[in-house]
Amino acid sequence: MTPAALYALIEATWPPAGQTRVGPYVIREGQGGGSRVSAATAAAVDGLAEGLPAAEAAMRALGQTPLFMIRHGDEALDALLDRAGYVIKDPVIGYSAPVSQLTQTLPPPVTTFEVWPPLAVQAEIWAEAGIGPDRLAVMNRAKGPKTTILGRLEDSPAGTVYLACSPDGAMLHALETRAQFRRKGLGAHMLRAGARWATRQGAEELALVVTTANTAARSLYASLGMSAVGEYHYRIKTETGR
Repeated sequence: MTPAALYALIEATWPPAGQTRVGPYVIREGQGGGSRVSAATAAAVDGLAEGLPAAEAAMRALGQTPLFMIRHGDEALDALLDRAGYVIKDPVIGYSAPVSQLTQTLPPPVTTFEVWPPLAVQAEIWAEAGIGPDRLAVMNRAKGPKTTILGRLEDSPAGTVYLACSPDGAMLHALETRAQFRRKGLGAHMLRAGARWATRQGAEELALVVTTANTAARSLYASLGMSAVGEYHYRIKTETGR
């Protein structure tokens, strides 16, 4: 999977409420759904400096703090925002693997269940991790095939994850395991169950993104044979500049 395909997959499976073009920028309306659906991106290389004030104004008009996603090839925008007092926020790395590789081992029986729409207990698990109604709304407005996986351990709801597909592949979002069930393999079980679902949708690759600081999750994905395929970070405007 190329970085460009990863970015397109993120946009399709975790979509903003709306987007508009303002000069060389794409402005996204997040409605509280997090950075991925609220960050502006560069759609052209010319006019970035001249168009920055209008882009900032457009984000503020939506009630959003000016925020930009810096992707592969956005070095000029990154430097511009640095000079303008924007600070780096949440460096992210994307991982991907063929679904055929991830489905070679099956989850244990009665450990994972495909569910759509999500159950109330899944919303509770997400809420415990800070994933509230605004992010669930992002899942609901995604087009195309989608599902969630409910993970169970010790006869209890223990974890949850959301997945969706686009022509670029399948993507996993919002993987969460309750604290008392961590380090027991449930994350891998849910990921493999998600890959089985993706196979039935005709997807050839399964991708996800994680902050570079989340070393535990990155170790899990590497242990499953997933490879780094792209990265990005955000630049955010603060009241004090730096």
